[in-house]
Amino acid sequence: MITCPNCKSKDLGKIGTTQYYCWNCFIELSIEQNIISVHQVEEDGSLSSLNDLFEEDQRRMG
Repeated sequence: MITCPNCKSKDLGKIGTTQYYCWNCFIELSIEQNIISVHQVEEDGSLSSLNDLFEEDQRRMG
C-alpha cells in the first residue's frame, strides 16, 4: 500500500498507471523505479515539483 510522504495518509486515488492523488493534502504522486515523485497541482493545472522537500529515502517505496 502506498502512503503519502507528505501527510502519511493512505487516502490516495489512482489517476494513471503510476500516478496517484492524495485526497488529504491535495498533492499528486508518481512512481518510477520505486521512487515517489511529489508534485503540487497549480491553479492552471500545471505541476510543481516538491521533491526537494523530502530526502530520497523518504520517497522510496518499501
